[in-house]
Amino acid sequence: MNEKQIAKNIKKMRLDLNMSQEKLAEMSGLTKGYISKIEKSDTAPPLSTLSKIATALNVDITILTAEALELPGDIDLCIVRKGEGKKISNATLEGYHYEALAHKKSGKNMEPFFLMPAFDEKAVFMHEGEEFMYVLQGVHEFIYKDKKYILKEGDSIYFDSRIPHTGRSVGKNRAKILAVMYSYKRHPKMDSIESRIKIKRRSEQS
Repeated sequence: MNEKQIAKNIKKMRLDLNMSQEKLAEMSGLTKGYISKIEKSDTAPPLSTLSKIATALNVDITILTAEALELPGDIDLCIVRKGEGKKISNATLEGYHYEALAHKKSGKNMEPFFLMPAFDEKAVFMHEGEEFMYVLQGVHEFIYKDKKYILKEGDSIYFDSRIPHTGRSVGKNRAKILAVMYSYKRHPKMDSIESRIKIKRRSEQS
């Protein structure tokens, strides 16, 4: 993944919506200076920051991390075959490895993905919505409200993701987790930003 492309995608998406940096900052809970810094950066912001920006733009995180800014299809059914998941992996995203499992579907309320946490927790996450995790293999130390929980293969956890949380892999190998993020801040489909962008692009092509 080209990290600089993420910054370009954020800026292009914002401009497509005729949204100022001030407005994006207000909607994401970030500062205008930080938004400006992100758009000029050669590296991606932390995943928790990307989540806030994606929510403000009303798009999926996977759109912002795409090599080419292109909205997924407006489909009712999304099948991602083995090996087709979209992998997101770099040091900037807190040493975590992610693999998006529903990147072909736009306008999702849920974002399912495989997660392989780093061995050292480097950041505390906090974002709107709820989250579910199921440990597929390995051991995961999950930290929530400053309390530590050891999750092993077959264990699961469901939590309010507005509460600060983090975690790390424990042992010789990284833990592998099936995680699902749920955001309840989506707009109705016909009033969504994605719909407006599609309409804008169609008018430009005609």
